[in-house]
Amino acid sequence: MLTFPFDPPLQVLLVVIALFSGIGITTIGPGGIFVTIALYSLTPLSSNMVAGTAHSTFIATGLVGSAAYVHSGEMRTGEGRVMAIILSLASVVGALIGAYVNSFVPRSVFGVLLGVLAMATGITIVYRERRQLSPLYELDATEPQGRLVLGVLGFALGVASGLLGVGGPVIAVPALVLVGVPMLLAVAVAQFQSIFIAVFATTGYLAQGNVSLPLAILVGTPLLVGVVAGWKVAHLIDPNRLKVALGVVLFAVGPYLAL
Repeated sequence: MLTFPFDPPLQVLLVVIALFSGIGITTIGPGGIFVTIALYSLTPLSSNMVAGTAHSTFIATGLVGSAAYVHSGEMRTGEGRVMAIILSLASVVGALIGAYVNSFVPRSVFGVLLGVLAMATGITIVYRERRQLSPLYELDATEPQGRLVLGVLGFALGVASGLLGVGGPVIAVPALVLVGVPMLLAVAVAQFQSIFIAVFATTGYLAQGNVSLPLAILVGTPLLVGVVAGWKVAHLIDPNRLKVALGVVLFAVGPYLAL
């Protein structure tokens, strides 16, 4: 029998938040972070238990999100597959290094930096979209130089993920958008990448006993429903509006990341 360390009203609230978070994951990318925020701020669980449980749900969302974007065609192209593989493998290497560095450097320092980076990125995306400016760099994953840039980008994203416990679509989608990757392709690639990072993180937390299966099921089920709904929504809305929404969300979550 599944038991939870909090009362039914709070369970319902978490389910609702998870549903909308799932929608955010497959429409603009950084949606899962709101599950983590809710678990940290609304439940009495330890930070390690919250992080481990959240990461375990992101394995499932990554798998379902990737399958959805394969179905709609974004991940069927050679460029999409190349981007996903390079970004994912480089991210894993970076995450290993980031996790190691985490034991030596105060997380709060890098939390502030990441929060500022998120807000600055959000402002940049909104400004450039409103001004209809060209991407900062035109990434071409079919060219050797483009693959090198993608590998460096993936490594940097992985380091941030391992170091600060955030990553996947939260920082991958805006990074890819800024280097000229179309919005829907950026979200699709980030879904694939998130699987690798989530598996790596969950394995570590499982070894410490910091994953709550009942809570993962409670939050993960509506999260998956939201992921499917978000994928459908993403194909109904103008990608340019999705970019603006992405920028606004990044600016909003910046202060949380800095805490």
